[in-house]
Amino acid sequence: RHRAALGGRYLVAGDCRHPPDLASANRGVLRRSWLPSFVSNIWPRRPPRMATPPLDHYKDIDAQIDQLLQCKPLSEAEVQALCVKAQGIFVEESNVQPVKCPVTVCGDIHGQFQDLVELFRIGGNCPDTNYLFMGDYVDRGYHSVETASLLVALKVRYRDRITILRGNHESRQITQVYGFYDECLRKYGTANVWKYFTDLFDYLPLTALVENQIFCLHGGLSPTLDTLDHIRGLDRVQEVPHEGPMCDLLWSDPDDRCGWGISPRGAGYTFGQDISEHFNQANGLSLVARAHQLVMEGYNWCHDQNVVTIFSAPNYCYRCGNMAAIMEVDETMVKTFSQFDPAPRRGEPEVTRRTPDYFL
Repeated sequence: RHRAALGGRYLVAGDCRHPPDLASANRGVLRRSWLPSFVSNIWPRRPPRMATPPLDHYKDIDAQIDQLLQCKPLSEAEVQALCVKAQGIFVEESNVQPVKCPVTVCGDIHGQFQDLVELFRIGGNCPDTNYLFMGDYVDRGYHSVETASLLVALKVRYRDRITILRGNHESRQITQVYGFYDECLRKYGTANVWKYFTDLFDYLPLTALVENQIFCLHGGLSPTLDTLDHIRGLDRVQEVPHEGPMCDLLWSDPDDRCGWGISPRGAGYTFGQDISEHFNQANGLSLVARAHQLVMEGYNWCHDQNVVTIFSAPNYCYRCGNMAAIMEVDETMVKTFSQFDPAPRRGEPEVTRRTPDYFL
């Protein structure tokens, strides 16, 4: 019913297919042998634990947030110190991090910093608004460094007012291919900042649970994970694996076809309405909220409203012409969607709104 009401302006996530060359490229990304040889030297299965943050770890954070809001990157030393403080917070959080209402749930950002600032203008500043971000903060956009830095700084400053989950792009492998690694080299002259962030990404929670009712994650479900307790038992402190339950949570997608299917992405699975209904019923959930897929109106209900996709990067890659959205959940669990267009940018041509041929 929802799709019909939108009159064809809506890109249904399950209907979109990667062409063979894109699927092959994604599968290649997931093969370790496809990457440069030096990756193996910086890809620990379990990174060393960082030091416990000092008692004065809030010092200078406000000034850094103000600087970042002007889209001015922090120094390398400031990024390193920020990541050390943040690791001490993330390590205490659960694989299924509990979140209280009211909360505003957000999807992919992908380095589109001005649009993140627009998101805060629409949804309210942190800590006035409680935020939950579902991954993919870096790659493809022009300002992945500033985007990741701002979100991590807000986490350090207001740890109980912002939840930051891991997406499939919070990965050493993916960021070397899709832009974050190159951006760090360009802005800092070394890969140190990239390493500080990718080491930190290993500690990000995988999922969140809003008032025991709304299950939030980046990608989708896994055939090997039937309950939330199974997810709580995963060892998340590692690079995103090529396969397995942790990979599935970050890579899977809902589909119009029933059951489990092979994902055209080359990682994770597709899952049908029967799967999402059973998972929600078995775990006492009312909804699975996820990101990971471009949807032209910014959000998309599927599986008879058992699943919602939220995408928060408007005009994705500065050319797709899509709207962005956030989902606001109030104290009574009523859900409201706010849509927004890209923030103004100087010198960029107008983009005609259209449905892209495939998810980039």
